[in-house]
Amino acid sequence: MISNKPFLTIPRRDAEERPVQERIHDYKKTAKEMTKEQITEQATRCMNCGVPFCHAFGCPLLNVVPEINNAASRGEWRKALDLLLDTSPFPEFTGIVCPALCEGSCVNGQDGDAVAIREIEHRVIETGYENGWVHANLPLVRTDKHVAVIGSGPSGLSCAEYLNRAGINVTVYESAEHVGGFMRYGIPDFRLPKSVIERRVSLMQQEGIRFETNVCIGKDISPEYLLRNHDAIVLCCGSRAPRDLKVPGREFSGIHFAVDYLTQQNRINGGEVFDFDETKSAKGKHVVVVGGGDTGANCIGTAIRQGALDVTQIEIMPNAPIKRAPNNPWPEWPRIFKETPAHQEGCKRQWNINTLEAIGENGKVKALRCTEIEWKRGEDGRMFNVPKPDGAFVLPADLVLLAMGFVGHAIPDIVKAFNLRCDERGRIFRDADGMTSAKGVYIAGDCATGQSLVVRAITDGKRVASGIVKSLL
Repeated sequence: MISNKPFLTIPRRDAEERPVQERIHDYKKTAKEMTKEQITEQATRCMNCGVPFCHAFGCPLLNVVPEINNAASRGEWRKALDLLLDTSPFPEFTGIVCPALCEGSCVNGQDGDAVAIREIEHRVIETGYENGWVHANLPLVRTDKHVAVIGSGPSGLSCAEYLNRAGINVTVYESAEHVGGFMRYGIPDFRLPKSVIERRVSLMQQEGIRFETNVCIGKDISPEYLLRNHDAIVLCCGSRAPRDLKVPGREFSGIHFAVDYLTQQNRINGGEVFDFDETKSAKGKHVVVVGGGDTGANCIGTAIRQGALDVTQIEIMPNAPIKRAPNNPWPEWPRIFKETPAHQEGCKRQWNINTLEAIGENGKVKALRCTEIEWKRGEDGRMFNVPKPDGAFVLPADLVLLAMGFVGHAIPDIVKAFNLRCDERGRIFRDADGMTSAKGVYIAGDCATGQSLVVRAITDGKRVASGIVKSLL
């Protein structure tokens, strides 16, 4: 029997992972599915707070989390789905890859374990698909307006979805072979199966949204053509300019940006035909991943599946604390130690490490010369690092993967073609509705905001679509 205060008696439960020795031999999703009964029990842990920080503070999409949890706790799956889809266009994406900002601000997590909100969201949307409740949203009225969306990542898909719901004709242009952007090519199948993306894209096509793949703006289609044949254009090209490692020896073969490395394996898994680059394979190699974020973890899991001899992840920043630091109070996002399933598959992790030089032989990378560092605070309050005495060491490295984040968009030609105004750091100007300095040209997602999360890109695409609808209709 469930008590009247389940959050006091029922422990948090997350989805189990498949056994390591099983999952490292394939690219199937590592997490097992939780049952409806397990999710129902977890949903009862929601405290139904008077002030639901998970909703107003945590979730960029403003999902009504307590109401969704309440419906799930009662087994009212259709009601939970309707509540979820009212604010979130793609819960099948966020229910898998979102870091669950809502859980970081869950009141239950203030002095205990947060409610497993992401797992509940995942089960709600999957139950909807299993029962045929998720279907195409056809507009009630189709207008004569046409909008081109450039890029099919989370912001582009979100923008296209909401424009189409308003009856606007939408064509999405994607330079890659398949739709999905970073979700398709930057996230491995063992985290986000591509069938999840394809299932949603199929629904969007049924809604009347057109997808044109293998199309590069400025090469296959001119900006002038887009302006001439559309009432508005939305740039949803992502933040694709990676931060580089500016050290001697960077030019050696075998040093790659993380997304280029992940893209090759995702293209293999997707059955695409292309020229395979052996230097982007980890098989039989000492692998070093530079950067400690989720993209770095994706590289670790991929390298292990490719048959790496060993994998080391180095991070210039200190290791995060196990519990919240005093300067990181609830309900802020907890900046605490994180270990992903990929780390559990076999990886050495090192923090406070600065890379000094790449060492090569016959044009190929063979090692990284590094040093341990200490972080200090200057008189101006800024942090800086200094090498530790006797902290230098050498890491064997036949493959080096740079996962140090992104520094901005990678569309200078498009910016020039549309004559878009930028600031001194190259960021593209846009107004409150998302329109750039060029009339009718909008921008959404990471391309505008800089590197962020899938859920924030979806939210921004939704917001900019609203601005376009206001302008056109």
